[in-house]
Order: sequence, then C-alpha cells, then structure tokens
Amino acid sequence: MQRSQQEVDAMPAKSKAQQMAAGAALSAKRGDTKVSDLEGASKSMYESMSEEELDKMASTSQKGKPEHNSKS
Repeated sequence: MQRSQQEVDAMPAKSKAQQMAAGAALSAKRGDTKVSDLEGASKSMYESMSEEELDKMASTSQKGKPEHNSKS
C-alpha cells in the first residue's frame, strides 16, 4: 500500500518507543543492521513501511514525547 506524500509528511512518531522502533527498522532497511535482529514493532514497521516513511518517523524529535503512547 503506497501512501501519499501528504500522509508521509503527517506521520511523526507518537512516543519515544515508536521513534526508536522506526530507527531500528530504518537501519535494517538501509542494510546497516540485520533484519533478523528486529522484533516486535520494529519488524512490523520494516515490513509495512517505506524507507521514506521510516526516516520521517525516526527523525521525529523526542522532546515532549512520552516513553510509550498510552492507549485511550
């Protein structure tokens, strides 16, 4: 499923944990780490998101973000 540029631009990480998982997935997409080292959210992100989407999410500032996004 391809996302529009507008959707990609509006996809900042919601928590520090999500930002870190996106960073791990991005590292694997770029070949810097092994895909087999991924687990949980980072593995799912690797499989379902493009490098551009992962880059956008991983580059989100952690300032003011909760450790984990609380579920409502």
